[in-house]
Amino acid sequence: MSQLLRVQNFNVSSDGVAAGADQSLQSPFGLPGAQALWSWAGATASWPNRTDPGGTRGLDDYFTRDFTHNIGAEIMGRNKFGPQRGPWENHEWRGWWGDEPPFHTPVFVMTHHPRPSFTLSDTTFHFVAGDPADVLEQAKAAAQGKDVRLGGGVTTVREFLDADLVDTLHIAVSPVEFGTGLRLWESPQELLDRFHLEVVPSPSGVTHHLFWRK
Repeated sequence: MSQLLRVQNFNVSSDGVAAGADQSLQSPFGLPGAQALWSWAGATASWPNRTDPGGTRGLDDYFTRDFTHNIGAEIMGRNKFGPQRGPWENHEWRGWWGDEPPFHTPVFVMTHHPRPSFTLSDTTFHFVAGDPADVLEQAKAAAQGKDVRLGGGVTTVREFLDADLVDTLHIAVSPVEFGTGLRLWESPQELLDRFHLEVVPSPSGVTHHLFWRK
């Protein structure tokens, strides 16, 4: 069975916005009210950061649980890893996630400024230059036969889509509008030349868009 490059649980607004331009330590997504994009996942029983019992079951919980299924490595852009730009000024910064990152696999951070790898818990972060095909080849080798998750941010997802390297996407569209920001699309119809699409509404108000390669 071939390894897949999968986009999973990627969140956009109803007008296609996934992030804003004003990213900072205090605002990782650079958007006011960005938590509305992933509140559907945070409400589920399987949300990994849940500290209290309870949470919803059903469709949203299924997608939350599926996040780690058969994933052997992750690729992300530098802006998902942190807010620094240009040459690394602070090697003490080790991502938004603290000492227990949620990935549990090797993570390949795409950057024009490579730095030494480091490990937190069971996650090793590698900082790699190269085009999407080169980085995907490295991630597939590290995944040891499992699939690779393309974690974002939105610019990185678009880069891999433009290179025609993505096999499946799960995009969760939340019923909010931001008007401006970094867009995954103007309309999901843009991807239908290469992908099949099934749209599944959830009682939470989010609509799950499932794409798989034709």
